[in-house]
Amino acid sequence: MKNQINSSSDNESFSILDTNLNKNILYLENIFTDCPDVVYQSFIVNNTKLYMVYLSGFVNDESIPLQTLKLLLETNTNILDDNLISTTPIIETSEMQNVVSEILDGHLVVIIDKESKALIFKTNGGAYRQVSEPSSEAVIRGSKDGFIENLSTNIVLIRQKIRSTKLKIIQKKLGDLTQTSVAIVYLDHLVNREILEELQKRLDLIKIDGVLESEYVEEFIEDNPLSPFSQIQNTERPDSVVASLLEGRISVLLDGSPSALIVPTTFWQLLQSSEDYYHRFYFSTFIRLLRFISVLTTLLLPSMYIALSTFQIELIPTTMLLTLMASREKVPFPALIEALTMEVTFEALREAGVRLPKLIGQTVSILGAIVIGTAAVQAGIVSAPMVIVTSITGIAASIIPKANIGDTLRLLRFPLMLLAGTLGLFGISVGIVIIAAHLCSLRTFGMPFMKPIAPFSLLEQKDVLIRAPLWLSTIRQNKSTWRYHLFKKGRM
Repeated sequence: MKNQINSSSDNESFSILDTNLNKNILYLENIFTDCPDVVYQSFIVNNTKLYMVYLSGFVNDESIPLQTLKLLLETNTNILDDNLISTTPIIETSEMQNVVSEILDGHLVVIIDKESKALIFKTNGGAYRQVSEPSSEAVIRGSKDGFIENLSTNIVLIRQKIRSTKLKIIQKKLGDLTQTSVAIVYLDHLVNREILEELQKRLDLIKIDGVLESEYVEEFIEDNPLSPFSQIQNTERPDSVVASLLEGRISVLLDGSPSALIVPTTFWQLLQSSEDYYHRFYFSTFIRLLRFISVLTTLLLPSMYIALSTFQIELIPTTMLLTLMASREKVPFPALIEALTMEVTFEALREAGVRLPKLIGQTVSILGAIVIGTAAVQAGIVSAPMVIVTSITGIAASIIPKANIGDTLRLLRFPLMLLAGTLGLFGISVGIVIIAAHLCSLRTFGMPFMKPIAPFSLLEQKDVLIRAPLWLSTIRQNKSTWRYHLFKKGRM
């Protein structure tokens, strides 16, 4: 018999569908041995026997195209009739490999007797949460919707904001076992083709059993995976992805992850928020400058305190020095040990607040910091100025909008504290030079990570530390709007 089915137990061997329905079902039962969630339902339509095969957790009663099957029964419509109207997308396949893959993807497969083809109903099912506000990125003004773990839903959220045929999507599968769906999203007329091709090459080179979160992909495709700085932006906000697409960037979405990746990314983008463009540019510029000060505070404040109180005492004003010496009089530890103790304790409280239930997490972290700080000062373990320095540093780290760059800065302050405790201000200077040189050496898909500061570009400074008016700062600038604003200001 032609199209003979290989009924061996080798799960990696696939073949063409046989015209004998029983052999096809036997092959699937062999493939899905010990898989009780695979459902087999037999029907007879127009004196033709067929089987519906699907995963019970992905295809529920509401998504099964029973109305289509009922129409087939009542009207004697040919099963493979191209004129069949159905609200559920239907495709045909003759490959057994495609049948198995579609079943695992959660779709309904109908196998027909005496036909070497199967119908695949693209049913939407599975357990997913509803679209809600992103938990990792607070929203004050702007869109309240956030990505979820369903790739199709996330693509819809982007489509709702970009209603253009120029929005293109390339889909791939990653993970030998998980077969995670990945979507590369870009605007066809704005994207850099070289970066798009390079991204696809890097994704194709990923060989791993499973991809469970976007971080798996991020570590494989970034230029320098050993760097503490993340060179790829991730976000849960559709409006941030859309804004990046309008700038010619590319987004990578993964099924099962609410975080979208954006490439290429610069250091300054990690310090920006989509809400910068939803407020008046005066206020947004002020907030950006505040964030930059927070970056310096998070990175340098504890080490500066250690260096000044240990080596460069003469740089401290006399009144402040007397207060500092009085507060440290009963403290038995040097400033370095004191700072390391408080910073590690603060990081432990922060982590505890994240891991504990939301109802008590913030309360425990706040009360723990107050109680431990007060008790440590009263016991003479640490000084009151050190508690103040640690608190200011923690607040400054919380101002940074992107968690990945905030975590990196919190981590880097520890080696800077060690340098400050051994070499003073000279050690801090060495650490800053090393960090700055490393940042300037990084590239993200061929683009300098510190662009447009290094290399410096005067024309692009209007959207780095300051946020110029939208009618002046938009990359794809509408010249008529620009001329209109100048005319109203009496400059034309």
